[in-house]
Order: sequence, then C-alpha cells, then structure tokens
Amino acid sequence: MDVFDRYAPFIQDYIYRSGWKALRGVQIAAGQAIFNSEDNVLLTASTASGKTEAAFFPMLTLLDEVPSQSVGILYIAPLKALINDQFGRISELCKDQGIPVYRWHGDAPASQKRKLLEHPSGILQITPESLESLMINKYMMIPALFGDLRFIVIDEIHSMLRGQRGMQTFCLIERLCRQAGCDPRRIGLSATIGAPALAAQMLASGSRRKTVIPRFDGGKEIWRLCMEHFYITGAVQREERKGMHALGTQATDMHTPGNSAMGTSAPALQSLGAVDPAIAYIYQHSQGKKCLIFTNSREECEAVCQQLRQCCELQGQPDRFLIHHGNLSSSVRESAEEDMKDDDSLQSICATATLELGVDIGKLERAFQIDAPATVSGFLQRMGRTGRRGDPAEMWFVMREDMADARASMPDSIPWYLIQGIALVQLYLEERFVEPPRTGQLPYSLLYHQTMSTLASCGEMTPAELASRVLTLSCFSRISQEDYRQLLLHLIEIDHINKTENGGLILGLTGERIVNNYKFYAVFAESVEYTVNSGSEELGTIVRPPAVGEKLAIAGRVWTVDQIDYKKKAVNCTLSKGNVAAYFGMVAGDLHTHILERMYKVLEEDAMYPYLMKNAKARLKEARSLFDQVGMKDHPLVSLGGNMWALFPWLGTYAFLALERFLRIRCGKKLGLSGLSPRRPYYMTFSMTAGADDFYRIVRQEAQQPFEPTDLLYPKEVPVFEKYDEYVPEELIRKGFAYGVLDTEGMKKRVLSWGK
Repeated sequence: MDVFDRYAPFIQDYIYRSGWKALRGVQIAAGQAIFNSEDNVLLTASTASGKTEAAFFPMLTLLDEVPSQSVGILYIAPLKALINDQFGRISELCKDQGIPVYRWHGDAPASQKRKLLEHPSGILQITPESLESLMINKYMMIPALFGDLRFIVIDEIHSMLRGQRGMQTFCLIERLCRQAGCDPRRIGLSATIGAPALAAQMLASGSRRKTVIPRFDGGKEIWRLCMEHFYITGAVQREERKGMHALGTQATDMHTPGNSAMGTSAPALQSLGAVDPAIAYIYQHSQGKKCLIFTNSREECEAVCQQLRQCCELQGQPDRFLIHHGNLSSSVRESAEEDMKDDDSLQSICATATLELGVDIGKLERAFQIDAPATVSGFLQRMGRTGRRGDPAEMWFVMREDMADARASMPDSIPWYLIQGIALVQLYLEERFVEPPRTGQLPYSLLYHQTMSTLASCGEMTPAELASRVLTLSCFSRISQEDYRQLLLHLIEIDHINKTENGGLILGLTGERIVNNYKFYAVFAESVEYTVNSGSEELGTIVRPPAVGEKLAIAGRVWTVDQIDYKKKAVNCTLSKGNVAAYFGMVAGDLHTHILERMYKVLEEDAMYPYLMKNAKARLKEARSLFDQVGMKDHPLVSLGGNMWALFPWLGTYAFLALERFLRIRCGKKLGLSGLSPRRPYYMTFSMTAGADDFYRIVRQEAQQPFEPTDLLYPKEVPVFEKYDEYVPEELIRKGFAYGVLDTEGMKKRVLSWGK
C-alpha cells in the first residue's frame, strides 16, 4: 500500500502546498500501522521528525471517509502551550475540509467550549486537568460528546509514564470510554521513550487492544555538542577553544564547536568584569544568535535572566533576553513564544521544562543547558529543540561549581553536575538508554482523588458500585479491596464522604469544598501562590511574598513590593534594579540508578570525551585523581578522618532514600552511627564508631535478614509524599511510601555487593 495514495485528497493537497517532496519514514510507518490494523500505536521518533503529521494524516483520512457522530479525535497534551501551538497547525490542516478543531483548557475561549457542547464533532485538544473537570462538570454529556470517539492521542507520552499525573490520565481515559460506550484506538507520541515495550503495555492498559510500535529508519542524527566547566567567582578568564572534533556512533554523529563558533572576541567577555563567568560565557556565545537557555528550576531561570539582562546593560546593548516558566502569567509566556517565532529575531529565551516539550518557537540555532538535567530524556528533549529544518541539533552544557572552600570535605570536591552531564550523554551514545516508565507504585493519593471525582460525577452510589468503577481502573490493580474499604471508612469519618439512609455514598460537606475548588483537578501538589501585578499587567505567581518595600524577582526582572492583599493573595509592585533570588517552591528530583552507575564509570575510566572543553577536561582529571587517591574505585566507604566517613552508594533517588533509612533504622546502633547527612543521591556523610570492615559486615548481615519495606519507616512517621496523602489513612500512607516509593530491592542488591 502506498501511504500517500491512501491519504484523503485534502491531505494530499496540504502536502503539495507545503512543498514536501516525499514522506518521511515515520509517516510511512505510522500510516501503515493506522491504516492496516485496529491496534493502538506507539510512535517514537526524534524531535521535529513529523510525528504529529504522521499520526494525524491517516486519522483524519479515516475520519473524513466515515465522519464521526461525536468528537472523533481526542488529543491530550501535558501543556496548554503545546495545545495552543498544535491548535494552529491542525486547524490549518483541517480548515478546507470543514473539520472543526477545539481547545479546552483554562485559557481557551468560552465561546469555543459552548460551540463544542452544542455540536460535538471533529478534534478536541485538552489537558489532563481540563479533562478531569469535563468528567465532573459535564458528566451527563459525555456520551453525546464522545460516543463515537475513534482515536485518543497522548502527546509527549514519556512525560506521563513516571508519575501520578500520567496515571490520572489513563484513569480518565478508561472512565470516559466506559461512560461514553466507545472503544477508541490510542496513539502515543514521543521523541524519548525508554523501554518501549513497557510503555506500549501502559498505553494499552484498560483497553481491549494491543499496541504496535512501528519500526522505520529514522536516518542518522547529527549533534553539535560541547561541555564546559566554570567556578562561580567574580573573575572572568579568557577561554581558549580547540578545533573541531568528531565522534561517530551507530546512529549519532557528534561535533564540538570550535573557534568558528566563538562569536564575540574574548576581550569583550573580559569587559563584563565581575559577572559570573558562566553567565558571561552564555552572554558571549548567544550574541547574534537565537538561543534557548535551559535551567533546572524557576528560581535559577529568574536569576540567570536577571544576570544576562545586566550584561546587556553593562555593554550598552538592548535587552535581548526573554523568560518562560510555569509561574509566569499566560500573557508573559505567550508573548515570549510569539517573539521567538520570528526567524529573524536574535533574541534568546531563558526557560525551564515548559519549553522542553514540542512548543514551536521557530528555528533555534543553539541550546544552552546550565548544569545537568536529571534525566537522559530531559537532555534529549532539550537538545532536540534545536536542529530543526535540516540543521544539526546543538547543545552547549555550562557546568557550574562553587569555588571549594579550604575547609570543604572531600565529597564536596567532586564536580557532581559535570560528572552527571557526561553520564547522561554517554548513556545515550553507548546504550541508547532513556529512563523507563515507573511501575510498582501504590497510588493511594490518586485513589482518593478518583474516588472523589467519581462521586462528584455520578452522585450517590453503593460502596460496591463505587468500588466497581474505581478499583477496577488499571492503575489500581495492586490495591486490595480491604485497602479500599479502609479508605472509604476513613473518608466517612472525616466527612469527605457521607453515608445515606439507603446505605449509599455521597460527597460530604467537607469533601464538596475540596472537589469544588478548581485546584482539585490537578493531582500534582501546588503551593499557596500570590498573583504579582505591576499596574494592570499580571506578571505571574510567587509562593512567599516579601514585606512591603522589599524586592522580589519575577519575569526576569526585579520589582519593589508596594502593596500586599493577603485576603486576595495579590501583590502589587513597581520595576526596580538589583539582584534578588526568586522562590517558587520545592522541586523534586528523580535520578535513575543507571545514571549514578555511569557516573561511577566516568570517574573510573580513562576515556576523555571529545565534547569536553578545556576547563571541563582539567576538572574531570582532578576529579579522577581524587577518586583514585581516596580509593573510591574499590570502596564505597571513604574515611574523612577520625570517626567521620563518606559513603558513595551510586544509587538512584529512591534506592538512595531507602539506604538512608536502612542505615539509620536497621544498622544505626550496631555501627554507632550519628550525624548522617545526605546530599541526595550522590553521597552521605556520618560519624560512626565501627571501622570499615565492620561496616561492610554489619550492613550485609542486616540486608540478608528478612524485613519488610515498612520496617524502614520511623515510629509514628506519616510520610506525606503526594498531594492528597493528607486525606488518606495513616496506615495506607505508610504502606504506599514504603512499597511504592522506596526502592528497597535496589538498595539491598547494592548493599549485598559491598566488601566482597
């Protein structure tokens, strides 16, 4: 079958108008899978490879041949910005054929939503939270809206496979299909899928279809990659660059930018005086280019943008830096996106993960990554934002480190971000490793949420009816009926659920107040936030407002607080000058154990990676020398002098957390352990009276003894970890944390390997 000939005429016309000379491999493979089967499809291909068109061309063809009597395609995306971006592309594709495209999220026009409710048809684009709202508030309309639904597309599906937001999405899909009586095919799209077979299984969960993963030749990727290291000091040193190096692998060619990529001369860099040298480096190498500057937190994003704008001021140049993160108002974010879409623009944008996914901001020449991201997936997504329209993807890592204090301990002398960045790159180059979906959780917080949502949607139900609707959802397959009974009894006790005279269950008054709050729709935790305004312009939100007269940082600038309305949670301010640290709440990290294991190998091996620049090479050599000097290669436990020790377990976040508790709770007394201080997940320091040999013997003996993960909880500890844990019985919270969060098996495997 020729896929192009199978496309509907309006699709063929669109391809001709767009000037395409041929279909790409992903489009041919997707067309064959969608046209020739009734299966779900997991489509994995590199960023900007044409995945969206690959999926929509055959889906729209089938929809055109047999029009749907309701919404025909439901498109779920993790970001409103991604929906807004795809809305324009898909609307352009569908306009001549009269297939309507609707958006449904907090910023979408109410008129569009009304039109959809009056005439359900075409394509609906929605976030998981808005779909939750739709299921609660328009529950009786679900059959009319989706009764003839043909496809559900989950874009950037990799972002849905390691947390409760993804599980919520799959719960909603199952609930919607049951209520609407439909059996749509599921299409998952992503550039970075780890363990595709497991991801395919998760995509199919709760459906009666299997999932196929089309295979095709995606061609050779070409990267331009470099990594440099800086100490955070006031001195700016001239950086010398060497010529081009190339590294070839089976699927990736990689080059390091040489002198031809330097841009501004070093004397101009020196004129920035006491500016952080890493920031000066980014400022210099983004001149005359359109760049993305990625940071790992909103606070860091604000600080970097402030400093780069100050560089412009010091140089007497116009401000050329924009900012984009989740706490900014939609108007500020969308304005930055529009400015960046101009291909003639030479502005750069400081961003967090909000621009990691497929939002189109035009042709980007270069991406900077400040410090190492937590995942291989994040690295690939961020680098993939560049290199579109035929050019190589280009990423410049900028690794920063505080200048070591003379009194700093040995573990602080290792450049952890530099080592982590190298490990991320090498894992993909050598193994094509990407983090797999996270399984084995006991999502009691989500169980509470879906129970309350189901009651809000359906009204009074018997306990058996409620259990048949909620506990049978695929995400809850590991949760027992007894656990669910315990949850329901607890919710009755705290007035979130009431029992009627007929023995049915309904929402209680306390429960109604929670469900009726718009923040209920999201399953990820949110801090109490204050809206920040300057005159009539909304800038964004912050967590902790400073006092009146003090300064705050948001939107890449510094502002003076004029007024705080604590009742309305609003802050009014005026533009000011200076540097102020921003704060938007805690950000959790999740490093996979394989990354830590590769970090160990980075320090152990002699290889010098061609993308490392002068400072990074020198710093890696120093770290390797220290690694050899203190004996870390053969011994994870290193003496710091006296009774002080450092332990380097090379474990991911959740196994490291289990090890902390194992040492304190199971081994503490026998080791004479005290003062344990972790820097997760790199190392922990502590004092103990035992020696190294006794340490290895004792921890192995304890690991060999039978114990339950709940034994790693402290007495009376209630480790609230997810958003709705506070409403779950304490016993279930403890159980969910012990069995669903702590990686006890991974920890035990590592401990049993020590000292042999």
